[in-house]
This record gives sequence, C-alpha cells and structure tokens, in this order.
Amino acid sequence: MTERIPKSVLIGAAIFVPVVLAYVAYTRPGYFTSQACLVGLLLEVLIAAVSMYRRVFFPIMLMAFLLAGVDLPVGFGWAAARWLFLAVGATVGFLIMLKDRRLRFGLFHMLACFAVLTALISAFASRYSDVALLKALSLFLLFVYGSTGVRLAATGRESRFIFGLLTGVEIFVGVNAAFYTVGIEAMGNPNSLGAVMGFIAAPILLWGALVEGPSAVQRRRWVLYGICMGMALMSHARAGLAAALISCGLLSLALRRYKLIIEGLVVILILVAAVALFRPQKLSAWASSVIYKAGDQELGVLGSRKDPWHTAIDNIRSHFWFGTGIGTTASGQDASEQHAKFLSTMAVTAENGSSYLSIIAGVGMLGVPPFFLLLVFLANKVFRTVSWMLRTRSPSHLAIPLALVMIAGMVHASFEDWMFAPGNYLCVFFWSLAFVFADVAPSRSVSGLVSVWSSSAMAIPTHRHASSPLL
Repeated sequence: MTERIPKSVLIGAAIFVPVVLAYVAYTRPGYFTSQACLVGLLLEVLIAAVSMYRRVFFPIMLMAFLLAGVDLPVGFGWAAARWLFLAVGATVGFLIMLKDRRLRFGLFHMLACFAVLTALISAFASRYSDVALLKALSLFLLFVYGSTGVRLAATGRESRFIFGLLTGVEIFVGVNAAFYTVGIEAMGNPNSLGAVMGFIAAPILLWGALVEGPSAVQRRRWVLYGICMGMALMSHARAGLAAALISCGLLSLALRRYKLIIEGLVVILILVAAVALFRPQKLSAWASSVIYKAGDQELGVLGSRKDPWHTAIDNIRSHFWFGTGIGTTASGQDASEQHAKFLSTMAVTAENGSSYLSIIAGVGMLGVPPFFLLLVFLANKVFRTVSWMLRTRSPSHLAIPLALVMIAGMVHASFEDWMFAPGNYLCVFFWSLAFVFADVAPSRSVSGLVSVWSSSAMAIPTHRHASSPLL
C-alpha cells in the first residue's frame, strides 16, 4: 500500500506530523489527558501500523517507546501502550513468518531463546518472581519481534530499510535541535540526550555523510552530524560521548580517512580555544562536569559509578548462582522503575551502573552464558564488517551502520543500565537492529568482495544472500 505513496510525501509527513502533535501536546495538554481520546488514538495507530506491517510498524513501535520516555504531555499513556505495540508486533510477525516461511533461523536466534529461558529460570528462583517474570516475558516479546517482525521489514529490501533508518535519524536530530533551540528539553534530561545523540545518531549520520550521493544530501548530513555532536557535547553525558567518539573514530580509521580525523580534531581545538578565550569559566565548568560527573574531584573520574558498581557486586555475591531475577533489585523493586521516570523510560542509569553487571546480578552466573554468547556473536559480526572495510576502504556495505550502532551500544552499555531492560527504547532499538545485523553482516565467503555502487543509492541488492547486501 505505501509503495504507491511518493517518498517525499512520507518524509514530509514524518517531519510535519510529530511536530504538530508535539506542539498541540505542549500548548493544549488536555487533548492528550483524556483516556477515551488516547485509547481511540492508540487503536487507530495500531490498526494502521498492522495494515502496513512490513514498512511502517517498526518506526511506529520505536516512536511508541520513545514517546513513553519524552518529557512532554504527549508521552502520557504511552508507558502502557508500548507493551501493547510490542505484543502485537511480536504476534503478527510470528504469524506472518509461519505463513511465508521466508526467514532462516540460526545460532543467534537459538542463543536468544536460551537467554529467555535462563531469565525465566532466574525469575522462578527469585524471591520476587512476579516482577522478574514480567521482565522475562518482555524480553521474550522483544526477541520474538526482533527475529520475525524487524527481519520481515528488512528482508528483500535491505537498502530501503537502512536508508529509511538514516532518514529517520536525520529527522530525529533536526526535530530535537528545533525543540532545544526554543527551550524545550524534549528528551527530558542530559543523559538521555547524550545517549540518543552519541549512541544512535552520531555513527549513523557519519556513515551517511561518507556514503556517495548527491552533494546537497551529503552537505545536509554533515550539518546534522555537526549538530548531533554539538548536542552530545552539550549533554555532558560521558557515556554518550565515548560511544560517539569510539564508533565514529573506528569508522574513520577503517576507511583510512585520516584527513577526516585530523580535520575533526582541528575543529574541536578551534572551538575549545574560542570558548576558552571568550568564556573561560564556562569551559572550566563544562570540563569539570564531564570529567568529574559526581562533582567531587576527590572521588575521581569514575566517582559517580563507584556506588552503583559496589551495589551490583554485592548483589552478585549474595545471589551468585541464580541472581535476583532479571530487571529486579535485591529489595524486589523493578530496577528499571527504581528512580521513576528518569530511569524507567528515559533513563539510562540504573542501580547497577552497567548493563553487564546488571545482567550478572539479575540471572546469576548460571544464567550469564547465553547473554555473553549473544554479545560475542555480535562482536564477531562487527569484526568481520570492520575487516571488510579495511580490505575494501569502502563504506558501501549495508552492514556498516548497523555494526557502528552495535559498537556504540556496547560501549554505552558499559556505563549505563539499559541493554537488557525491554522497557527502555535504547534496548528496543539495539536488539531490533541486532537481529537485522546478524543477517546482513559479511560472511567469510563474501568478505573479500569489492562493493559496487549502483546508479540509485536506494537500489535493493540484487543478491538475496543474507551476507551480501552491497549498495
């Protein structure tokens, strides 16, 4: 159905509709506080998304999880509705998969299944099994949707899927920049702003700027990339900055773009020098805030993380084999809801201070292997993708932006607790793309191929093999 709609119309709607809804929600929040209106709106959106499942359900579901976390009146009601979208997406994707039989399942999907089973076992062994079971069920729905619904959206149209993701990121950065320009902190807090700009937007935009295309499009992406990095710096979020710098730096090094690295460093030095010359106090305050997050230099660079890490280690020691139950704390509270809205929806910092410590504390040492192997599998795919870039010096493989997101996500998750918290939009985004990345990453049989750039950047790859989607 949507194939007959011009792309310019879809992009215009994607830009115009969220802005109008956000403006109405901000100026007349009463329209979005009526339960009858909200239920009717949600059902209409859900029906429309299911009717165009392969093309629009994924971005709409991401929007549902994001709206549950934005600090705007429009976010009211989406905290519960996001679970309905996830359940419907997983169910419909599973049914379509049974009917079409187009998807192949392998080791990655088996590991995801075992990860859910270990989460269930730890939930039954937990003192607070009700909360842990709900979290395990949420993780199950996310993995089912990732292995069916998202893959159905990408299979056979990988190029459109990736470039649609790139277009969505461009719109997202532009809208956020507009909000912050007029004084509306749409993401709600600096950590969330740093996360979405450093972990999600920066690597994808840099890849889009380096891919061949019309000069006007490339200039637009460079401008948006600069805005994105500026907002990441403005957030003072060290985890987001680290994710952006490592993923973008690795892309530049793998493509031998040493001049780009030098130019970036020169621009940073010029900006720092200008701020130091005209606003030295502001530069000093910014540097102190980034380096010493806790505000006390005596605590050291990682002072803000020491207490959460010590808490996580204590939880691991006291529940060594089976853990406290995924997504719960030692006191039985929902870890993702522990600090209200700041941590359940936008948050990226929870009690354990690290996604890896959190999963160890949640499922125990006996439950860790499937989760560990999932990440090892992704790391292996990332290594193959980077090796492909090193050999070809080309950014034209569709797996590259997904590999960058995997790298940025793994770095960011080292300092923030979201990777195995299905209620968090970062978790949904990461694992949804992880299942697509497992399909499109280069395999050993094609890792030496030279990429081919077709006359249309949106062309669907002619090879249907999951490992060879070249532009």
